[in-house]
Amino acid sequence: MADTREIQRAELHKTIWKMANELRGSVDGWDFKSYVLGLLFYRFISENLTDYLNAAEHAAGNSDFDYAQLSDEQAELGRDDTVAEKGFYILPSDLFVNVQANATQDENLNETLESVFKNIEKSALGTASEDNFRGLFDDLDVNSNKLGPTVAERNKKLSRLLTAIGDMQLGFDDDTQIDTFGDAYEFLMNMYASQAGKSGGEFFTPQEVSELLARITVVGKTHVNKVYDPACGSGSLLLQFNKVLGEGNVQQGFFGQEINPTTYNLARINMFLHNVNYMKFHIAHGDTLTSPAYDNEEPFEAIVSNPPYSTKWDGKNNPTLINDARFSPAGVLAPVSKADLAFTMHILSWLAEDGTAAIVEFPGVLYRGGAERKIRKYLITNNYIDAIIQLPPNLFFGTTIATCIIVLKKSKTDNNILFIDASDQFVHSGNKNKLAKANRQKILNWYRQRKDADHRARLVANSDVSENEYNFSVSSYVQPASADEAVDIHKINRLIDDTVRRQQELRTQIDAIVNNLEDRNGKDSYSSPMKANSLKSQSVPSHATHARATA
Repeated sequence: MADTREIQRAELHKTIWKMANELRGSVDGWDFKSYVLGLLFYRFISENLTDYLNAAEHAAGNSDFDYAQLSDEQAELGRDDTVAEKGFYILPSDLFVNVQANATQDENLNETLESVFKNIEKSALGTASEDNFRGLFDDLDVNSNKLGPTVAERNKKLSRLLTAIGDMQLGFDDDTQIDTFGDAYEFLMNMYASQAGKSGGEFFTPQEVSELLARITVVGKTHVNKVYDPACGSGSLLLQFNKVLGEGNVQQGFFGQEINPTTYNLARINMFLHNVNYMKFHIAHGDTLTSPAYDNEEPFEAIVSNPPYSTKWDGKNNPTLINDARFSPAGVLAPVSKADLAFTMHILSWLAEDGTAAIVEFPGVLYRGGAERKIRKYLITNNYIDAIIQLPPNLFFGTTIATCIIVLKKSKTDNNILFIDASDQFVHSGNKNKLAKANRQKILNWYRQRKDADHRARLVANSDVSENEYNFSVSSYVQPASADEAVDIHKINRLIDDTVRRQQELRTQIDAIVNNLEDRNGKDSYSSPMKANSLKSQSVPSHATHARATA
């Protein structure tokens, strides 16, 4: 059954990606993602709401009820109660299925869709879900010239998109719908990220890395109170906790902040598509380092993050930051040009006493001097570093660097740091590397065991790290396996034979060329004895040694 489901899943993904590429035409894929993902979301919330209302009526004995067939006037009667539960409302005429059915005949399709999106956002105004829906469709510009130079051409493309997304076999029974919609969305984001490279790929952390980070933070736990990501991107890291712990075991919800407005919208859509109720997620737009959104919600029991690598921030140029309770304990601010450890200090500040944080970091933070060395000294002195895990290169979109994971804890039971070398724990997948399930399990096992393992893990006293100038590089503590390999002497001898034979052939060819030039009676400038001898001197010497390797 599992194999069949994976095959079906792979086929669905192929179909989705083919559809997305065929429909975008001349539109850049990164720009076109807003239309595919936005309309997929529109279909989801339409069907999610319809299924919710139909199920309630069917349970009450009204087996023929179909919300999509109601008039808008009839539907208005249930608006308030539904918004209180679901956070939004869509009138029957605005449902995806009804807009799609009329799309080819609607000469004002762009205006229809624009009105629908505004109505959905308005349905949440003045309610607890207002922030979750405000500006949610801003990136889905149905009047953009990117879709075509005329209204007719734009509407034609929008109609084709509605039809293609409506025809996707995403499944509509019980939890299958939720899983399939969310999975399709994650797949599309993954593909757009891989295609975008540096132009946008960094917004998405590969699911395998996300899962590893989440599992590290919940070792020994079956539930947590709140989870937090201060640079949440598309929200994929936060959503891993539902997969790792099971739905309902993040008891007080998901919290994230994102500075990029487009990515902020993707994160909120991602939450809805994974059926996280609006009351259980809180995604804020803004700069976490200078304007943190949840200072009234901290501390958090589990924090995961893949913040931007060596990005600029205000740092010392903002005189208020050195007195900020998040950064002041270290006595120094992270460099203006490298905010990595500013995120680390922020995360540490908001971490619960019994919590764990797992952060993907740029490798330079492990060994650079100056202010960063002073911050590492603070972290060591106060025994906050639980583990440093060296990851393989080329795991992330937009960069090929080999990153690392820094694990933080405030209530450790020892004064040691566990260093893990997982740099070879990957499989090739296309033009990227990937943490396969076996790789993730090995890393997690080394972390859980918290003991020395030859060439893999080493438990090092804080004092030893301090004596090593607060250098956190894994290679300084974990001895790699011997680089020596068994040598095939016979193979080497054959290579030597081939090389010498080729040298002799080249020498003979060059001698023939020189002799031919000399026979031309000085008509060619190369025929002079001096130049002929010069050319001979560049050939392979006749005394080339036929070295034999011996065992």
